[in-house]
Amino acid sequence: MSHSLYVRFHKVLERLFENELFRRVIKNSGYLFSTTGISAAFSMLQGILAARLLGVETFGILGAITTFTSFLNKFVSFRMGELVVKYVGHYSETGDDLHAAAIFKLAALVEMLASLVAFSLVLLLAPFGARFLAKDASTANLFAIYGTIVLANLIAESSMGLLQIYDRFRNVALLQLLQSAVTLILIAVAYFRHGSLIHILLAYVAGKMIGAVGLTISAFVEAARKWGRTWWRAPLGLLRPRKRELFRFAVSTNISASLSLVTKDSEVLWVSLFRNPVETGYYKLALALANLVQMPVSPLPQATYPEISRQVARKQWANVRYILRQGSRLAGSYTLVTALFLVAFGRPLITWLYKPEFLPAYPALLILLVGFLAANTFYWRRLVLLALDRADFPAKLNTVLASLKIIAIFLLVPQYGYLASAALLAGFYLVGSLVSVWKIRSLLSTYE
Repeated sequence: MSHSLYVRFHKVLERLFENELFRRVIKNSGYLFSTTGISAAFSMLQGILAARLLGVETFGILGAITTFTSFLNKFVSFRMGELVVKYVGHYSETGDDLHAAAIFKLAALVEMLASLVAFSLVLLLAPFGARFLAKDASTANLFAIYGTIVLANLIAESSMGLLQIYDRFRNVALLQLLQSAVTLILIAVAYFRHGSLIHILLAYVAGKMIGAVGLTISAFVEAARKWGRTWWRAPLGLLRPRKRELFRFAVSTNISASLSLVTKDSEVLWVSLFRNPVETGYYKLALALANLVQMPVSPLPQATYPEISRQVARKQWANVRYILRQGSRLAGSYTLVTALFLVAFGRPLITWLYKPEFLPAYPALLILLVGFLAANTFYWRRLVLLALDRADFPAKLNTVLASLKIIAIFLLVPQYGYLASAALLAGFYLVGSLVSVWKIRSLLSTYE
């Protein structure tokens, strides 16, 4: 029986990697996962130490502070990384370096402006966050301190996009590892010295600043290598004929990102607003454990998007379908196995690693795993629509789902708390994934 299973498993692996395109996707995501796996382990250790040091309530306040800044930063973002991947990738395929440099310059300038606006909002709204999210007005300065990471991330998205399109995944992976290592070391020092919330926050700030600045430097080096040292002089006027297209793409991705913030990335904030820091602590932990199923999956979109964009530009539809099919098999299989492990051993893991007081996080974890299974299996759904010039569809779909979810949040979360929030997020992932996949299949059938 064991030999039969081995043979079957070997055949599955052969089918997954028989195509050069998918091997390239795996190779690039492998650079990320080799360090993402380590980074994820570091992040888990960070969370364990922070939770044990702070306790449930203060751990919930930590979640409110970090999510608050992330929310505002992403809210004004135009996802310039996606614009860079699509349009720099297009001009690179045609050998038009001047237009490619102009696109990156434009993206960097827009993102820089958006980051400055985001930082201003963090400072302006810090008292609101302290009073209504942390439920402690004295924490306003902590919101402002953590907000300084926005300044370090001035053009991090554009930089990431450039490194992706030129296959510099190893650079990205090493920077992620360095960021996680620095953060873990500083949190460990705070833990063994019996530090407080401010020490944990400063550890996160230091790590994130190192990662963001490193990305920017790496991108500038790559830009100079590809386009020459004077690439930044590329005239933006070259892009005038495509200004409407670029504007529409940026706005569509911004709308989609903003809706995602409300419906997916602000989960901790909703619980903080309508309930209390204790339930926020439970939910933050449930989300962290559920994210374990995304460890090897999270690098796949970064590695898949440039490859999908190239194949769409070449109208190689069979290759597009192949990459999507094999990607789903790989991501879905891993997610299912990991989810079953968490269902079986979630309770003892929480008790042993985080202390028994965090056990109420387990029911929320079970609910979240249903949605994460669908989201991971079809991890490529949004990026394929972007590559097919249908950036408007995710925005429209998210608008509908976001409206329904927000109504449900106001009706259910104040009464049922973090468990209702977990159920709504799982439902959002499930419905959004199925509808997006249906749309992609319809589009691909018209191109072939």
